[in-house]
Amino acid sequence: AQKDDDNNNNNNSDNNNNDNMMLAFAIPKAGDTYGKVMKVPKPLPLKPGFALIRVLRAGVCNTDLEILKGYMGFHGVLGHEFVGIVQDVHTDGDEDDADAQGSSMIGQRVCGDINVGCSECTVCCNAHNLDAACSKMSRNHCPNRTVLGILNHHGTMAEYLTLPIRNLHVVPEHISDEDAVFAEPLAAACRLVEQKLIHYNQNENDDQQQQQQQQRPTDRVAILGDGKLGLMIAEVLGREHMARCSSARTKTTTSDTSSKSILPPPPVLFGKHPHKLDLVKDSGVDCQLVSECQDANAMNGVASQYANKYDVVVDATGSPAGLQLASGLCRPMGTLCLKSTCAAGEQFNAAPFVIDELRVVGSRCGPIDEALKLLALTDTPDDGDRDGTIKIKPLHVSKYITKTFPLSQADEAIKCAEEKSTMKVQIICNEG
Repeated sequence: AQKDDDNNNNNNSDNNNNDNMMLAFAIPKAGDTYGKVMKVPKPLPLKPGFALIRVLRAGVCNTDLEILKGYMGFHGVLGHEFVGIVQDVHTDGDEDDADAQGSSMIGQRVCGDINVGCSECTVCCNAHNLDAACSKMSRNHCPNRTVLGILNHHGTMAEYLTLPIRNLHVVPEHISDEDAVFAEPLAAACRLVEQKLIHYNQNENDDQQQQQQQQRPTDRVAILGDGKLGLMIAEVLGREHMARCSSARTKTTTSDTSSKSILPPPPVLFGKHPHKLDLVKDSGVDCQLVSECQDANAMNGVASQYANKYDVVVDATGSPAGLQLASGLCRPMGTLCLKSTCAAGEQFNAAPFVIDELRVVGSRCGPIDEALKLLALTDTPDDGDRDGTIKIKPLHVSKYITKTFPLSQADEAIKCAEEKSTMKVQIICNEG
Protein backbone atom coordinates (compact mmCIF):
# COMPACT_ATOMS: atom_id res chain seq x y z
CA ALA A 1 0.00 0.00 0.00
CA GLN A 2 2.87 2.34 0.81
CA LYS A 3 4.31 1.69 -2.65
CA ASP A 4 0.97 2.58 -4.28
CA ASP A 5 0.79 5.81 -2.24
CA ASP A 6 4.33 6.72 -3.34
CA ASN A 7 3.41 6.11 -7.00
CA ASN A 8 0.29 8.28 -6.63
CA ASN A 9 2.34 11.06 -5.05
CA ASN A 10 4.90 10.86 -7.86
CA ASN A 11 2.14 10.98 -10.49
CA ASN A 12 0.56 14.01 -8.81
CA SER A 13 3.95 15.69 -8.69
CA ASP A 14 4.51 14.99 -12.40
CA ASN A 15 1.07 16.40 -13.24
CA ASN A 16 1.77 19.53 -11.21
CA ASN A 17 5.12 19.94 -12.96
CA ASN A 18 3.44 19.55 -16.35
CA ASP A 19 0.84 22.16 -15.39
CA ASN A 20 3.64 24.57 -14.56
CA MET A 21 5.44 24.11 -17.89
CA MET A 22 4.53 25.08 -21.44
CA LEU A 23 5.83 24.65 -24.97
CA ALA A 24 7.68 27.62 -26.47
CA PHE A 25 10.24 28.65 -29.05
CA ALA A 26 13.02 30.30 -27.09
CA ILE A 27 16.65 31.39 -27.18
CA PRO A 28 18.04 29.20 -24.36
CA LYS A 29 20.60 31.50 -22.74
CA ALA A 30 22.39 34.83 -23.06
CA GLY A 31 24.82 34.88 -25.96
CA ASP A 32 23.04 32.17 -27.96
CA THR A 33 22.23 33.05 -31.57
CA TYR A 34 19.72 30.29 -32.13
CA GLY A 35 16.32 29.29 -30.82
CA LYS A 36 14.62 25.95 -30.32
CA VAL A 37 11.29 24.45 -29.35
CA MET A 38 11.51 23.61 -25.66
CA LYS A 39 9.58 23.34 -22.42
CA VAL A 40 9.78 26.47 -20.26
CA PRO A 41 8.00 27.54 -17.07
CA LYS A 42 4.48 28.80 -17.66
CA PRO A 43 4.35 32.53 -16.81
CA LEU A 44 2.16 33.80 -14.01
CA PRO A 45 0.57 37.26 -13.68
CA LEU A 46 2.41 37.92 -10.43
CA LYS A 47 1.83 41.68 -10.31
CA PRO A 48 -1.54 43.37 -9.78
CA GLY A 49 -2.89 44.60 -13.08
CA PHE A 50 -1.25 41.83 -15.11
CA ALA A 51 -3.11 39.27 -17.22
CA LEU A 52 -2.33 35.71 -18.27
CA ILE A 53 -3.08 35.28 -21.96
CA ARG A 54 -3.54 32.00 -23.79
CA VAL A 55 -1.85 32.64 -27.15
CA LEU A 56 -3.84 31.57 -30.20
CA ARG A 57 -1.49 32.72 -32.93
CA ALA A 58 1.89 34.44 -33.15
CA GLY A 59 3.58 36.12 -36.10
CA VAL A 60 7.22 35.93 -37.17
CA CYS A 61 8.74 39.36 -37.78
CA ASN A 62 12.04 40.50 -39.31
CA THR A 63 12.97 41.80 -35.86
CA ASP A 64 12.72 38.22 -34.58
CA LEU A 65 15.18 37.12 -37.25
CA GLU A 66 17.55 39.94 -36.30
CA ILE A 67 17.30 38.96 -32.62
CA LEU A 68 18.36 35.44 -33.60
CA LYS A 69 21.50 37.04 -35.09
CA GLY A 70 22.29 38.80 -31.81
CA TYR A 71 20.28 42.03 -32.01
CA MET A 72 19.40 43.31 -28.51
CA GLY A 73 21.23 40.39 -26.85
CA PHE A 74 17.86 38.88 -25.97
CA HIS A 75 17.31 35.40 -24.59
CA GLY A 76 14.01 33.80 -23.65
CA VAL A 77 10.73 33.25 -25.53
CA LEU A 78 10.82 35.01 -28.90
CA GLY A 79 8.05 36.98 -30.64
CA HIS A 80 5.93 40.10 -30.19
CA GLU A 81 3.00 39.69 -32.62
CA PHE A 82 -0.01 37.77 -31.29
CA VAL A 83 -3.67 37.31 -30.71
CA GLY A 84 -4.87 35.47 -27.63
CA ILE A 85 -7.55 35.04 -25.00
CA VAL A 86 -7.29 36.47 -21.50
CA GLN A 87 -7.40 33.50 -19.13
CA ASP A 88 -6.68 35.10 -15.77
CA VAL A 89 -5.90 38.47 -14.19
CA HIS A 90 -4.13 39.44 -11.00
CA THR A 91 -6.20 41.97 -9.09
CA ASP A 92 -5.24 43.65 -5.84
CA GLY A 93 -8.44 42.50 -4.09
CA ASP A 94 -9.76 45.99 -3.39
CA GLU A 95 -12.87 45.44 -5.54
CA ASP A 96 -12.38 48.85 -7.12
CA ASP A 97 -12.95 49.94 -10.73
CA ALA A 98 -9.52 48.66 -11.78
CA ASP A 99 -10.31 45.20 -10.44
CA ALA A 100 -13.69 45.23 -12.14
CA GLN A 101 -12.09 46.24 -15.42
CA GLY A 102 -9.52 43.48 -15.10
CA SER A 103 -12.11 40.84 -14.32
CA SER A 104 -14.20 41.94 -17.29
CA MET A 105 -11.27 41.16 -19.59
CA ILE A 106 -11.31 37.44 -18.78
CA GLY A 107 -12.39 35.53 -21.87
CA GLN A 108 -11.79 38.47 -24.21
CA ARG A 109 -9.77 38.01 -27.39
CA VAL A 110 -6.97 40.56 -27.40
CA CYS A 111 -3.84 41.96 -29.03
CA GLY A 112 -1.34 44.00 -27.06
CA ASP A 113 1.13 46.88 -26.93
CA ILE A 114 4.58 45.34 -26.61
CA ASN A 115 6.24 47.97 -24.39
CA VAL A 116 5.73 47.38 -20.67
CA GLY A 117 6.46 50.52 -18.66
CA CYS A 118 7.13 50.74 -14.94
CA SER A 119 4.06 52.97 -14.33
CA GLU A 120 6.03 55.03 -11.83
CA CYS A 121 8.62 57.17 -13.65
CA THR A 122 8.01 60.67 -15.02
CA VAL A 123 7.67 59.29 -18.56
CA CYS A 124 4.98 56.74 -17.63
CA CYS A 125 3.12 59.34 -15.58
CA ASN A 126 3.48 61.95 -18.34
CA ALA A 127 4.68 64.31 -15.63
CA HIS A 128 5.91 66.96 -18.06
CA ASN A 129 3.06 66.49 -20.56
CA LEU A 130 5.53 65.16 -23.14
CA ASP A 131 2.82 63.01 -24.69
CA ALA A 132 1.27 66.12 -26.23
CA ALA A 133 4.51 67.18 -27.90
CA CYS A 134 6.11 63.78 -28.51
CA SER A 135 3.28 61.57 -29.78
CA LYS A 136 2.55 59.14 -26.96
CA MET A 137 6.02 59.11 -25.49
CA SER A 138 4.72 57.40 -22.34
CA ARG A 139 3.55 54.34 -24.31
CA ASN A 140 6.90 53.61 -25.97
CA HIS A 141 9.74 55.15 -24.01
CA CYS A 142 9.72 54.31 -20.32
CA PRO A 143 13.46 54.15 -19.43
CA ASN A 144 12.74 51.12 -17.24
CA ARG A 145 10.58 49.28 -19.77
CA THR A 146 10.65 45.67 -20.81
CA VAL A 147 9.58 44.76 -24.34
CA LEU A 148 7.61 41.66 -25.28
CA GLY A 149 9.96 39.12 -26.84
CA ILE A 150 12.69 41.73 -27.32
CA LEU A 151 13.92 43.03 -23.96
CA ASN A 152 13.66 41.18 -20.62
CA HIS A 153 10.10 39.94 -21.23
CA HIS A 154 9.15 36.51 -22.59
CA GLY A 155 7.36 36.78 -25.91
CA THR A 156 4.54 35.35 -27.97
CA MET A 157 5.85 32.11 -29.50
CA ALA A 158 4.50 30.10 -26.60
CA GLU A 159 1.29 28.69 -25.21
CA TYR A 160 0.96 31.57 -22.71
CA LEU A 161 2.27 35.08 -22.07
CA THR A 162 1.68 37.87 -19.56
CA LEU A 163 1.04 41.57 -20.16
CA PRO A 164 -0.48 44.41 -18.15
CA ILE A 165 -4.21 44.83 -18.67
CA ARG A 166 -3.55 48.42 -19.76
CA ASN A 167 -1.58 47.07 -22.75
CA LEU A 168 -4.46 44.98 -24.06
CA HIS A 169 -6.89 45.81 -26.87
CA VAL A 170 -10.05 43.81 -27.47
CA VAL A 171 -10.29 42.44 -31.01
CA PRO A 172 -13.65 42.97 -32.75
CA GLU A 173 -15.52 39.71 -33.27
CA HIS A 174 -15.54 39.83 -37.08
CA ILE A 175 -11.72 40.08 -37.31
CA SER A 176 -10.25 36.60 -37.76
CA ASP A 177 -7.34 35.31 -35.68
CA GLU A 178 -5.00 35.31 -38.67
CA ASP A 179 -5.87 38.94 -39.45
CA ALA A 180 -5.64 40.04 -35.81
CA VAL A 181 -1.99 38.95 -35.63
CA PHE A 182 -1.26 41.78 -38.09
CA ALA A 183 -2.37 44.40 -35.54
CA GLU A 184 1.15 44.97 -34.18
CA PRO A 185 3.02 45.37 -37.51
CA LEU A 186 0.14 47.42 -38.90
CA ALA A 187 0.32 49.63 -35.80
CA ALA A 188 4.02 50.18 -36.51
CA ALA A 189 2.97 51.57 -39.88
CA CYS A 190 0.25 53.68 -38.23
CA ARG A 191 2.96 55.20 -36.04
CA LEU A 192 4.06 57.32 -39.03
CA VAL A 193 0.62 58.93 -39.07
CA GLU A 194 0.61 59.31 -35.29
CA GLN A 195 3.99 61.10 -35.43
CA LYS A 196 2.54 63.59 -37.96
CA LEU A 197 5.63 63.33 -40.15
CA ILE A 198 3.69 63.98 -43.36
CA HIS A 199 2.06 67.32 -44.13
CA TYR A 200 -1.34 67.23 -45.82
CA ASN A 201 -2.74 70.44 -47.28
CA GLN A 202 -6.43 69.87 -46.83
CA ASN A 203 -7.27 73.28 -48.25
CA GLU A 204 -5.98 72.31 -51.68
CA ASN A 205 -9.45 72.44 -53.14
CA ASP A 206 -11.97 75.12 -53.97
CA ASP A 207 -11.47 78.32 -55.89
CA GLN A 208 -9.27 80.20 -53.45
CA GLN A 209 -6.41 80.35 -55.94
CA GLN A 210 -4.45 83.05 -54.15
CA GLN A 211 -4.68 81.22 -50.81
CA GLN A 212 -3.72 77.97 -52.53
CA GLN A 213 -0.56 79.51 -53.99
CA GLN A 214 0.54 80.67 -50.57
CA GLN A 215 -0.01 77.35 -48.86
CA ARG A 216 2.48 74.54 -48.59
CA PRO A 217 1.36 71.65 -50.80
CA THR A 218 0.87 68.09 -49.58
CA ASP A 219 4.19 66.32 -49.00
CA ARG A 220 5.56 64.03 -51.67
CA VAL A 221 6.28 60.69 -50.00
CA ALA A 222 8.50 57.76 -50.98
CA ILE A 223 8.59 54.37 -49.25
CA LEU A 224 11.66 52.17 -49.73
CA GLY A 225 11.32 48.41 -49.35
CA ASP A 226 8.67 45.88 -50.34
CA GLY A 227 9.17 43.54 -47.41
CA LYS A 228 6.49 42.86 -44.83
CA LEU A 229 6.82 46.21 -43.04
CA GLY A 230 7.21 48.21 -46.25
CA LEU A 231 3.96 46.77 -47.57
CA MET A 232 2.14 47.51 -44.30
CA ILE A 233 3.39 51.11 -44.52
CA ALA A 234 2.12 51.33 -48.09
CA GLU A 235 -1.28 50.00 -46.99
CA VAL A 236 -1.53 52.65 -44.26
CA LEU A 237 -0.03 55.70 -45.99
CA GLY A 238 -1.95 55.03 -49.20
CA ARG A 239 -5.24 54.95 -47.34
CA GLU A 240 -4.28 57.94 -45.20
CA HIS A 241 -3.48 59.91 -48.36
CA MET A 242 -6.86 59.08 -49.87
CA ALA A 243 -8.73 59.87 -46.66
CA ARG A 244 -6.96 63.19 -46.08
CA CYS A 245 -6.82 64.44 -49.66
CA SER A 246 -9.97 63.13 -51.31
CA SER A 247 -11.98 66.07 -50.02
CA ALA A 248 -9.20 68.51 -50.84
CA ARG A 249 -8.92 68.14 -54.57
CA THR A 250 -6.87 70.59 -56.61
CA LYS A 251 -8.25 72.10 -59.75
CA THR A 252 -6.18 72.37 -62.88
CA THR A 253 -7.22 74.23 -65.98
CA THR A 254 -6.72 72.46 -69.27
CA SER A 255 -6.06 74.10 -72.63
CA ASP A 256 -9.79 74.17 -73.41
CA THR A 257 -10.40 76.17 -70.18
CA SER A 258 -12.38 73.31 -68.60
CA SER A 259 -11.51 72.20 -65.08
CA LYS A 260 -10.97 68.79 -63.59
CA SER A 261 -10.26 67.66 -60.05
CA ILE A 262 -7.17 65.66 -59.21
CA LEU A 263 -5.61 64.37 -56.00
CA PRO A 264 -2.12 65.44 -54.95
CA PRO A 265 0.48 62.82 -55.99
CA PRO A 266 0.11 59.65 -53.90
CA PRO A 267 2.97 58.02 -51.97
CA VAL A 268 5.34 55.97 -54.11
CA LEU A 269 6.49 52.52 -53.02
CA PHE A 270 9.86 51.45 -54.46
CA GLY A 271 10.53 47.71 -54.35
CA LYS A 272 12.43 44.92 -56.05
CA HIS A 273 9.64 42.40 -56.59
CA PRO A 274 6.73 43.02 -59.00
CA HIS A 275 4.60 40.30 -57.36
CA LYS A 276 4.95 42.01 -53.97
CA LEU A 277 4.19 45.45 -55.39
CA ASP A 278 1.02 44.00 -56.92
CA LEU A 279 -0.24 43.22 -53.40
CA VAL A 280 -0.70 46.94 -52.65
CA LYS A 281 -1.81 48.18 -56.05
CA ASP A 282 -5.27 49.02 -54.66
CA SER A 283 -4.06 50.66 -51.45
CA GLY A 284 -3.65 54.19 -52.81
CA VAL A 285 0.10 54.16 -53.58
CA ASP A 286 2.00 54.20 -56.85
CA CYS A 287 4.40 51.26 -57.19
CA GLN A 288 7.72 51.36 -59.00
CA LEU A 289 10.72 49.08 -59.25
CA VAL A 290 13.59 50.49 -57.22
CA SER A 291 15.91 50.01 -60.19
CA GLU A 292 14.06 52.84 -61.94
CA CYS A 293 15.31 55.39 -59.42
CA GLN A 294 18.88 54.08 -59.23
CA ASP A 295 21.87 55.25 -61.25
CA ALA A 296 25.22 53.70 -60.42
CA ASN A 297 27.01 56.54 -62.21
CA ALA A 298 25.41 59.26 -60.07
CA MET A 299 27.32 60.46 -57.02
CA ASN A 300 24.43 59.64 -54.70
CA GLY A 301 23.33 56.55 -56.65
CA VAL A 302 19.99 58.13 -57.60
CA ALA A 303 18.74 58.83 -61.12
CA SER A 304 18.44 62.55 -61.82
CA GLN A 305 14.64 62.53 -62.28
CA TYR A 306 14.24 61.12 -58.76
CA ALA A 307 17.07 62.87 -56.92
CA ASN A 308 15.93 65.14 -54.08
CA LYS A 309 12.34 64.76 -55.24
CA TYR A 310 10.54 63.72 -52.04
CA ASP A 311 9.67 65.68 -48.92
CA VAL A 312 9.44 62.53 -46.77
CA VAL A 313 11.27 59.25 -47.40
CA VAL A 314 10.49 56.18 -45.29
CA ASP A 315 13.26 53.56 -45.22
CA ALA A 316 11.85 50.08 -44.59
CA THR A 317 14.49 48.16 -46.51
CA GLY A 318 15.89 46.30 -43.51
CA SER A 319 19.34 47.03 -44.91
CA PRO A 320 21.91 49.66 -43.91
CA ALA A 321 22.49 50.27 -47.63
CA GLY A 322 18.95 51.64 -47.90
CA LEU A 323 20.03 54.78 -46.07
CA GLN A 324 22.19 56.01 -48.95
CA LEU A 325 19.39 55.64 -51.46
CA ALA A 326 16.90 57.24 -49.07
CA SER A 327 19.13 60.28 -48.52
CA GLY A 328 19.47 60.74 -52.29
CA LEU A 329 15.70 60.64 -52.82
CA CYS A 330 14.99 63.13 -50.03
CA ARG A 331 15.00 66.86 -50.77
CA PRO A 332 17.29 69.17 -48.78
CA MET A 333 15.82 69.80 -45.32
CA GLY A 334 13.34 66.98 -45.90
CA THR A 335 12.45 64.17 -43.50
CA LEU A 336 14.03 60.72 -43.60
CA CYS A 337 12.16 58.23 -41.43
CA LEU A 338 13.86 55.03 -40.31
CA LYS A 339 11.59 52.03 -39.73
CA SER A 340 14.19 49.26 -39.99
CA THR A 341 15.97 47.45 -37.17
CA CYS A 342 19.04 45.63 -38.41
CA ALA A 343 21.79 43.73 -36.59
CA ALA A 344 24.32 44.10 -39.41
CA GLY A 345 26.67 47.07 -39.38
CA GLU A 346 28.00 49.03 -42.35
CA GLN A 347 30.29 52.01 -42.84
CA PHE A 348 28.13 55.10 -42.52
CA ASN A 349 28.68 58.26 -44.57
CA ALA A 350 27.06 61.17 -42.72
CA ALA A 351 27.95 63.78 -45.35
CA PRO A 352 24.64 63.72 -47.31
CA PHE A 353 22.66 64.12 -44.09
CA VAL A 354 24.73 67.09 -42.97
CA ILE A 355 25.05 68.80 -46.36
CA ASP A 356 21.34 68.53 -47.13
CA GLU A 357 20.38 69.20 -43.50
CA LEU A 358 18.07 66.20 -43.44
CA ARG A 359 15.77 65.59 -40.51
CA VAL A 360 16.26 61.95 -39.49
CA VAL A 361 13.45 60.47 -37.40
CA GLY A 362 13.16 57.00 -35.93
CA SER A 363 9.75 55.34 -35.82
CA ARG A 364 8.87 52.23 -33.87
CA CYS A 365 5.71 50.95 -32.16
CA GLY A 366 2.35 52.45 -32.96
CA PRO A 367 -1.31 52.58 -31.89
CA ILE A 368 -2.86 49.10 -31.82
CA ASP A 369 -6.35 50.60 -31.59
CA GLU A 370 -5.89 52.43 -34.91
CA ALA A 371 -4.58 49.24 -36.52
CA LEU A 372 -7.65 47.34 -35.34
CA LYS A 373 -9.88 50.03 -36.85
CA LEU A 374 -8.22 49.46 -40.22
CA LEU A 375 -8.51 45.69 -39.87
CA ALA A 376 -12.18 46.11 -38.98
CA LEU A 377 -13.04 47.84 -42.29
CA THR A 378 -15.46 45.72 -44.28
CA ASP A 379 -16.59 45.57 -47.88
CA THR A 380 -19.74 47.67 -48.27
CA PRO A 381 -21.61 48.80 -51.37
CA ASP A 382 -19.69 51.65 -53.00
CA ASP A 383 -21.70 54.85 -53.20
CA GLY A 384 -19.21 56.22 -55.68
CA ASP A 385 -18.10 59.81 -55.49
CA ARG A 386 -21.45 61.14 -54.30
CA ASP A 387 -20.09 63.19 -51.40
CA GLY A 388 -16.78 64.16 -53.03
CA THR A 389 -14.73 61.66 -51.06
CA ILE A 390 -13.09 58.39 -52.05
CA LYS A 391 -14.21 55.16 -50.40
CA ILE A 392 -11.39 53.69 -48.27
CA LYS A 393 -10.98 50.04 -49.17
CA PRO A 394 -10.70 47.41 -46.41
CA LEU A 395 -7.43 45.59 -45.83
CA HIS A 396 -7.22 41.93 -46.76
CA VAL A 397 -4.04 41.10 -44.89
CA SER A 398 -4.45 37.33 -45.04
CA LYS A 399 -3.01 37.56 -48.58
CA TYR A 400 0.38 38.17 -46.96
CA ILE A 401 0.44 34.83 -45.11
CA THR A 402 2.82 32.44 -46.86
CA LYS A 403 2.54 29.52 -44.45
CA THR A 404 1.29 28.56 -41.01
CA PHE A 405 3.01 26.14 -38.60
CA PRO A 406 2.06 24.55 -35.27
CA LEU A 407 4.10 25.67 -32.27
CA SER A 408 5.84 22.28 -32.17
CA GLN A 409 7.34 23.15 -35.58
CA ALA A 410 8.34 26.73 -34.75
CA ASP A 411 11.93 26.05 -35.78
CA GLU A 412 10.63 25.23 -39.27
CA ALA A 413 8.56 28.41 -39.18
CA ILE A 414 11.71 30.45 -38.55
CA LYS A 415 13.51 28.76 -41.44
CA CYS A 416 10.57 29.51 -43.71
CA ALA A 417 10.52 33.16 -42.58
CA GLU A 418 14.22 33.49 -43.48
CA GLU A 419 13.57 32.61 -47.12
CA LYS A 420 13.48 35.65 -49.40
CA SER A 421 10.33 34.47 -51.15
CA THR A 422 8.41 34.33 -47.86
CA MET A 423 5.98 37.07 -46.90
CA LYS A 424 4.42 36.33 -43.51
CA VAL A 425 4.67 33.23 -41.35
CA GLN A 426 2.29 32.56 -38.46
CA ILE A 427 2.52 30.03 -35.65
CA ILE A 428 -0.56 28.38 -34.13
CA CYS A 429 0.17 28.23 -30.41
CA ASN A 430 -3.25 26.98 -29.26
CA GLU A 431 -6.43 26.06 -31.08
CA GLY A 432 -9.26 28.51 -30.51
